[in-house]
Amino acid sequence: MPTTSRVLDGRAVAAEVRADVATEVRAMRAGGAQAPCLAVVLVGQNPASVVYVGSKVRACREAGFEALEHRLPASATQAQVLGLVHELSRAREVDGILVQMPLPGSIDARAVSAIIEAIDPAKDVDGFHPVNVGRLWSGAEGFVPCTPLGILELLDREKVPIEGKDAVIIGRSDIVGKPMAALLLRRHATVTVCHSRTTDLPRVAARADILVAAIGRPAFVTRDFIKPGATVIDVGVNQVTSESEARGLFGEDAARLQAVRAKGYTLVGDVHPLQAREIAGAVTPVPGGVGPLTVAMLLRNTLAAARARRNG
Repeated sequence: MPTTSRVLDGRAVAAEVRADVATEVRAMRAGGAQAPCLAVVLVGQNPASVVYVGSKVRACREAGFEALEHRLPASATQAQVLGLVHELSRAREVDGILVQMPLPGSIDARAVSAIIEAIDPAKDVDGFHPVNVGRLWSGAEGFVPCTPLGILELLDREKVPIEGKDAVIIGRSDIVGKPMAALLLRRHATVTVCHSRTTDLPRVAARADILVAAIGRPAFVTRDFIKPGATVIDVGVNQVTSESEARGLFGEDAARLQAVRAKGYTLVGDVHPLQAREIAGAVTPVPGGVGPLTVAMLLRNTLAAARARRNG
């Protein structure tokens, strides 16, 4: 694949964060303190969620945390999930609570909100509780959603300037787009949040020094969206199942083409990889960019929750 842009290695940065967390956990335990404890709630057997929960629990244990898995059947009611969340919020040994999303379709959006609001904000290591959302937007200390927090960590460690820069975010989700906007505003960037109704989206995006794509559409962001030399952060994770489509996205990248033949798919983000690397100054790969940082920041948030509770 022709490459002129710098690749921002999320795996390497995530490994550094995880090593820092593990070092601090060892020091806590050596001093006689309880290791941080994360409780993970999985409702149902969504295949992707099962994988995500497994990776989070494994990462916790590798960092020296206690990890408690609570699995409920897909038939679990709102009351049952709420009961478990209330129990974990009261549990003295639990520092962080993560309810894996999405929840089964039998639990509607209003119920999901109630479940999130039932988490003790001091244990809300996902940063989704309204109290923590409010703290983020007001500039107060609180937990921040892990994906945007990981993106900020990557920008800082890769020494990407933020202050005074134009930042454009494509996607306005509560999980990525909105908290990313708040974080960049706090760092004195000029921020534009785009969405499906934005007029002339390529023109708006192409003025960005920092472009964050989190729209959930494979290879949606093409060269017309990218300012020459911009830093492009690709949050998307999509499957490409056609070898011809993979060739159009990755050229004659042997590993990508072999993945389609062997596994039936390869992964692409929301940014066209060939076109982005020809014009951007720096890009995140998919996989290996933003994804590993999300888990690393979950560990950091849980460690922060444990420190606050030990010192409180």
